Amino acid sequence: MKVRIDPERCQGHGRCYDLTPGLFTEDDEGYGQVVRDGVVPPGEERAARLAASNCPERAIDMSEEA
Repeated sequence: MKVRIDPERCQGHGRCYDLTPGLFTEDDEGYGQVVRDGVVPPGEERAARLAASNCPERAIDMSEEA
């Protein structure tokens, strides 16, 4: 699984990096960013889905590619 954040939709609420700091971080202005290349480590799929479902703008896109 791979995650990405759409910068056009992200409003900087910070729920992604508060819920899953191993997958997401924030930039200098508080907007979410994906850590590393966005590949979700084995066993972290549930956390990625939790972050995506808690994003008010639905800015987190998930794909099954790795």
